[in-house]
Amino acid sequence: MNILVTGGAGYIGSTCVHQLVKAGYDVVVLDNLSQGHRAAVHPAAAFVRGDLDDRATIDDVMQAHRPDAVMHFASHTLVGESMEEPFLYLDRNVRCGLNLIRSAAAHNVERFILSSTANLFGTPEQVPIDASERIDPGSPYGESKFILERILHWMDALDTMRFAALRYFNAAGAAHEDLGEDHDPETHLIPIVLEVALGQRDGLSIFGDDYDTPDGTCVRDYIHVLDLADAHIRALEALGDGSCTYNLGNGRGYSVREVIETARAVTGRDIPATVSDRRPGDPDTLIASSDEIRDDLGWAPQYPALETIIETAWQWHQKHPHGYDD
Repeated sequence: MNILVTGGAGYIGSTCVHQLVKAGYDVVVLDNLSQGHRAAVHPAAAFVRGDLDDRATIDDVMQAHRPDAVMHFASHTLVGESMEEPFLYLDRNVRCGLNLIRSAAAHNVERFILSSTANLFGTPEQVPIDASERIDPGSPYGESKFILERILHWMDALDTMRFAALRYFNAAGAAHEDLGEDHDPETHLIPIVLEVALGQRDGLSIFGDDYDTPDGTCVRDYIHVLDLADAHIRALEALGDGSCTYNLGNGRGYSVREVIETARAVTGRDIPATVSDRRPGDPDTLIASSDEIRDDLGWAPQYPALETIIETAWQWHQKHPHGYDD
């Protein structure tokens, strides 16, 4: 089976590409390298540098490689940025995704995997959050993903293509010491904590310590990037039986303080942290329920422990202290 992976030079996309190649799939990566890294792409995967804003480029890739399925990771993904630049997300994310879906439909691609988000749920009514939770996007970023889910819903309803929408929170960890997380700017907690451990930052801020949680800091569900890749491949293979939507998480949350303390234990380094003001819109606790995908596809996290997640990330950051620029 031939798989087109957009954003396959990014953090999660490149890990999925490596796992797809390992599983015997033929893979072509389409990425504009605005956020991804050419060095992260598996050498066995074909690579095309191009932008999803250019429909002709997508059509050329479709015609040249004839993919049987698409995995769509390419996206602007920063919740905070989307609140400041909503049209970057409501326009570009949607337009580029629609270009890809239209081209896939025109070239008879039957399977489509969307990297979605649990930001669809804003402040949820119940925690852990399952796939039946009321949709109320927490940002223009979340809204852009929901719009793409709805477009794919109609592709399925019109018998054009089957899709899987995979909604997850905090991807973390590293697939191995040569494949990890490198963003510019970095906004994710675990790599920021490890940059402090490496001496690249003087310290970090804890945004609020008065939340309704055991230690007062926000609680989030962290899922290892290899477990995410496994879920994507299982969903791809299951699409022969029909479309599906799943939430992905470990089913337990860790507070900001727990992440920092675990990183101190893993790295053996002092990691200074100070409390600052809350950020607008941060809920107390966000934990995903993955009961549906566990029941339907037999998926279960293989790296659920926070210590393991941070240890794998630490190994990568030690070997690549300046990211892929090393």
